[in-house]
Formats: sequence, structure tokens, C-alpha cells
Amino acid sequence: MTTTDTAPSTGTSATTVWTIDPSHSSASFTVRHMFTKVRGRFSDISGTIETRGDSLTDGQVTVEIKADSIDTNDAQRDGHLRTNDFFGTGDNPLITFRSTSVNPRGGDKFLLHGDLTIRGVTRPVTLEAEYEGGGKTPFGTEVASWTAETEVDRKDFDLTWNAPLEAGGFLVGDDVKITIDVEAVKQS
Repeated sequence: MTTTDTAPSTGTSATTVWTIDPSHSSASFTVRHMFTKVRGRFSDISGTIETRGDSLTDGQVTVEIKADSIDTNDAQRDGHLRTNDFFGTGDNPLITFRSTSVNPRGGDKFLLHGDLTIRGVTRPVTLEAEYEGGGKTPFGTEVASWTAETEVDRKDFDLTWNAPLEAGGFLVGDDVKITIDVEAVKQS
């Protein structure tokens, strides 16, 4: 692949649509909790990736995550995260990302710019992304994989709940690292 390639070769300049396979994709995050880092994930992710010919540069990425699918390996914490203290999943069921542009960085790496919406608040973000590879599966479908990462300040998305610690500082950190790993299936 050349430096402008961010997707598998389709052999044409026509638009190709790839559908995110939720069983082989994940959206995860890491945030400081007191003195350690807590990791979590959202188990319900969907969306599409549109490529033009061999490149995502003129394409479009749309990702939707069901906010109530949050899993931090602690049911009580997950329940709290679904309340209005955090995601308010009753009023804000989806976390979405819609790309606005793509900038190649060389090889299979690129910057994916777009709008991230959490809790009804939309902010521009840039994800450092990489095409991980693709090809035909043993079952005859064509798949491709990408990874994208960014870091956001949760307060920018109205996720402001916190509690002070006796020793100083706060229970929950502000910086949240987000990682999205996607396997997508080419649509005919």
C-alpha cells in the first residue's frame, strides 16, 4: 500500500461500503480511578466505513455505540455510569462518531478527523488510526480491519460527576483514552 491507502484494494474507484461486524469489533476506554486505571468497553458497536477505490481519504466513517452496553467488570459501577451522573443512557442512548476528513500519515497510518457525540454533546476529535489488514475469510466474505485511538477530556462532554479524595485529588480522572478496533465486512 502507498501512503494514501487506508483501506484494502477494491480494484475500482467506485464507493465500497463495509459494515462493522459487532462480534469482531470493540470500543474500549481507560480512565484513572483513584490511584489506578480502570478499563471498560462497550459491547454493542455498529456502523459503516465507505471507501473510494483503494483509499479511505475520500470516504466516510460512521460508528454508533449503545451507551447502556457499558461493561467495566463491576455491575454496580456500570449501573452508576448509566445514570445521569455520567452517560444518562435513558436520554442519550447512543455514542456516535462521524468522520469529516482523513489525512494520510504514511504507510497504513492516518488521522481520522470527525465529530464525537457523547451525552448529546458533540465535539471535534482526531483519532490516530491504522489499517490492520484484510482479505477473504474461509467462508468467502471479504473483511478489513482498522484500529483508532484518541484521548478526550470527559468534562468536554458534560461528564462532570466526581468525588473528592481525603488525601487530595478526585475519584475519577478527566482524561479518557478511547480505542476502537474494527473488523468490517465488504457489502456487495
